[in-house]
Amino acid sequence: MNARTLPSLQQQLQQLVASPSVSATNPKLDMGNRGVIDLLAAWLETLGFNIEIMPIEGQPHKANLIATLGQGDGGLVLAGHTDTVPYDDNRWQSDPFKLSERDNRFYGLGSTDMKGFFPIAIEAAKSFVDKPLQQPLIILATADEETSMSGARALVKAGRPKARYAIIGEPTGLKPIRMHKGMMMHALRITGQAGHSSNPAYGASALEAMHGAMGEILKLRSEWQERYRNPGFAVQVPTLNLGCIHGGDNPNRICGHTELQFDLRPLPGMPMEALRGELHQRLQNCIHGERISFELAPLIGDVEAYEEPAQSELVKVAEKLTGHSAESVAFATEAPFLQKLGMQTIVLGPGDIDQAHQPDEYLGLERIDPMVEILRGVIGRFCL
Repeated sequence: MNARTLPSLQQQLQQLVASPSVSATNPKLDMGNRGVIDLLAAWLETLGFNIEIMPIEGQPHKANLIATLGQGDGGLVLAGHTDTVPYDDNRWQSDPFKLSERDNRFYGLGSTDMKGFFPIAIEAAKSFVDKPLQQPLIILATADEETSMSGARALVKAGRPKARYAIIGEPTGLKPIRMHKGMMMHALRITGQAGHSSNPAYGASALEAMHGAMGEILKLRSEWQERYRNPGFAVQVPTLNLGCIHGGDNPNRICGHTELQFDLRPLPGMPMEALRGELHQRLQNCIHGERISFELAPLIGDVEAYEEPAQSELVKVAEKLTGHSAESVAFATEAPFLQKLGMQTIVLGPGDIDQAHQPDEYLGLERIDPMVEILRGVIGRFCL
């Protein structure tokens, strides 16, 4: 295979969409991503990239891809995740795994979030394969961003790739993003003692203990919102959402066990461990009794809040190339993990977040050429 037989951008996106790579916390829905990784590896190897496939420990059907063009100790990473969220088949007007072009849009699962970024990055890279790069260009594809972020965590553990700058092509509407909130999801499980409801002495109600705990959690939320504020976000305070609660089994039995699941979105500068410690201490103070115990357990690994300094070189270059000042978003990305690897990092992609995780997800064709040009500009600035 040579560069002349490399599929076109549209053909590449068609093949990526046709390779299912759903990641889900439900094992029945969860899939591997090796099909997507193998496609990207073949195309990039054709262009002269050095290919490394990094299997995810304990998940042989999942892997990261590190594709490198050129050499050096600096350089630029163009990063994206290869997985998609699950889909509701009966709400799609077309096959989610078949790329459809209509209304000047490419429809397909992952077209905007974020398989569409890879053919655009490859198209931009084509302009540099025959040029002497002073610093490497790295195209990075990760696993499981939509669930555990196991791909990004594996990169941090391995200490790779090494580069100076990174762009993550999440859907941002061609605007550079330099801040987002973190994500912490926990389950509070309270165990009491079941008994006949005719006499409270027969048991210890986990549900009544949860009532007090929920009040304490909401009180702590108010205190955090008074203590922390960042005007760079549309929602300027940290949020905490009580998502779901389950407990008990019958109205005439004292509740023996209940579980509350909640979601905390901290601002940059709010350390995760300190927040967890404060939360645990407050719960310890309000949940007590000889026959009452509790457990505070993470549902997923934490994703730290992210902030790239406004004056960083990468932010300034991205602002100049896009014509937009850097902004913030509410959703979490792999940006804090790439920062841990020592890279200046921004989030910048062609799609729109309101299309992500939706039926009839699409990427507007008018976004493709501008994104290619932006990436060419960044590659020229940091790799030549």
